[in-house]
Formats: sequence, structure tokens, C-alpha cells
Amino acid sequence: MQIQASDTLTHFQQGCPGTYFAAFETLFHQHQRAIYGWILRIVRDPAAAEDLTVETFMRIHDAHARFQPERGFEGWARRIATHAALDHLRRRRPQNELHADLPVPAGTDPAVCEEIRRKTALAFGRLPPKLRIAAVLAVVEERPHREVAEALGITVAAVKLRVFRALRLLRKDLESQGIRP
Repeated sequence: MQIQASDTLTHFQQGCPGTYFAAFETLFHQHQRAIYGWILRIVRDPAAAEDLTVETFMRIHDAHARFQPERGFEGWARRIATHAALDHLRRRRPQNELHADLPVPAGTDPAVCEEIRRKTALAFGRLPPKLRIAAVLAVVEERPHREVAEALGITVAAVKLRVFRALRLLRKDLESQGIRP
């Protein structure tokens, strides 16, 4: 069944048997890549991001009655995706997922840079997941605080506080490893 684009969100939210699945399918096709990309930024593992994208849309399907069409789909879906990614990060042991993404200062010994990058990635991995996600998105990915706040379902001030706390913990961890940031 084909439905009008303007009615998609309403049909999705209302769960009407005749139009719900067409609306859900439309939303899936429109937002799948964006949700996958968002999750990939957080978990930094393509296979896990694929699985979490499917999980996110299952959660979206289950929560359709709580959706508010006037607030828009993308931000709501991104919050659900963020929570799925957070749950994933809590379930697994930290790894060196940031290692390759950390910048290398020009004119420094490659061996020293490699060791600093490795230790920095380990320190990031030891951060609590809520702080790690805020720091990765705001500092490493350079996403605007407003976008991070929307995805995490918190205020911009809370994002700034989490990033501040994350950076303070990172500094302390790196100093304990013999690196003076």
C-alpha cells in the first residue's frame, strides 16, 4: 500500500493495521543509512553498527505508540540508536577502537606517537560509556553539542559537563601512564 509522505509519521505513530507497515518501511528506507552512520560513530565497529541498526529499528517498531509526529522522526530515532549503542558498549569490554582515529602530531617520532595513541585509546576505553560517547562525539567526531545533546536526550549543558568530566578523567589516566597531556 502506498501512502502520502505527509501522512507517514501519523500512520506510523497510530499503528493503523492497513498503513502502519508501509509507513514503517518508508521510515526505515529513509533513515537506515543515517542511523547506521550515527551508531558507527559511537561503537566504531561496522559489524556491531549493522546489528545495532537492526536492533534500533526493532526498538522503534516497539515504541511507535510513544512517537510524537510533531517533534520529528530523526531526533527520536537517533536517541533510540544512541541508547542501543550505549547498551552495547556497557555489555562489551573496551577495545582500542579509537586508536586509528587519533591525530598524529607532525614532526614527532612515529614510535612515540604510536605508544601515545595506544595509551590514549586505552584511556578512552576505560571511560564510563556515557562520558565516552559524549567525548567521542563532541571531541573526536567534532559534532555540535546541540546534536550530541539531542541524541543523548540531555541538555547542551549536560553534554559540556560530560565532556569536561571525560577530559579530566582522560588527563588523569594518561598522567598515571606517564604521559603529560
